[in-house]
Amino acid sequence: MKKEAIKDYVILNGKIIKTEEIEIFEKVEKPPIYEVIRTIDGVPLFLEDHLERMFESANIIGYRIDKDIYEIKNDIKKLILKNNIDKLNIKLLSTDIEGIGKVFLVYNIESFYPPEEYYKDGIHTTIFHHERNNPNAKVLFTSFKENVTKKLEENKAFEALLVNKSGYIPEGSRSNIFFVKGDKVYTAKGTDVLIGITRKHIFNICNKLNIKIVEESIHIDDIRKIDGAFMSGTSVNVLPISSIDDIKIDSINNKIIREIKNTYVTEMNNYISNNKKQWK
Repeated sequence: MKKEAIKDYVILNGKIIKTEEIEIFEKVEKPPIYEVIRTIDGVPLFLEDHLERMFESANIIGYRIDKDIYEIKNDIKKLILKNNIDKLNIKLLSTDIEGIGKVFLVYNIESFYPPEEYYKDGIHTTIFHHERNNPNAKVLFTSFKENVTKKLEENKAFEALLVNKSGYIPEGSRSNIFFVKGDKVYTAKGTDVLIGITRKHIFNICNKLNIKIVEESIHIDDIRKIDGAFMSGTSVNVLPISSIDDIKIDSINNKIIREIKNTYVTEMNNYISNNKKQWK
C-alpha cells in the first residue's frame, strides 16, 4: 500500500519514528485491520468505541492484535503530543508483514471535514453496485477504494451508495446510510454492515428522542418514495443527502434529520469537554 502518513512522526510498535524515514507501508500486502479516529481540540473522539470495534474486526477474521487498549491509548497520546495535533484524523493499522511479523502503526492521515454549506445544502450521492465480502470487519481493500474514487469523480458525488445483488442499499462506501419515511428512520441490519461509531450514537439518540428506527434496507426502486436521507461517519458526523443520482431529496428540511444532527453535535461537544484533561 502507498505511504499515507502525514505530519512529522508516526508510532510504529510503540516507538516514535520520523515519517520520512519509515518504509514499512510499501511492505503491507495483506489487507490490514484499521480504524480511523477523528481528533477535535486534541481529543480522539469516542475513542473507546473505536478500539472496541477494532478488536471486534480482528476477532471476526481470526487475527490477533498484540497490544492492549492501554498501550494503544499511550501510542495515540504520543502521536498527539509529538505532532501537536489539534484537529486531524488518526489512523490505527495492524497487520502481519513477511519477514518482520506483526506491526501496529499509529499515524495522521489527510482529513477532509465537510464545510458548513454541505450541512446546509446537503450532498450529492451516486449508486455503486457492490457487495462487501465481510461487511462487519473493517479491513482495507485498495482496489475497492480505487473503483469507488473513480465513480465519485465521474459523477461529481460526495459518497457512493452500495447496492447489493438483490437491489438493496445497505450502506455507503465509507459511511452508514439512513433513510426517513414518515416518522421512521430506516437503516440496514447490523449484521449487514460495518457498525459505524456514529451509527451507534445515532441509535442512542433516536431512542432518547423517541424516534423509531427500523433495521431494514431500502430497495433501489423505492428511493423515490423516501422523505429524507443522510450519511454518517467519523469525519462527516450526520450529513444530509440532497440527491441520489438524478433523484432530488428534501433532507435539509426534514425535522427528524435536523433533530438527530443537532443532538449528535451536542453529544460530540460534551465528550470533548469531558475528556480534554487526559490528553494534555
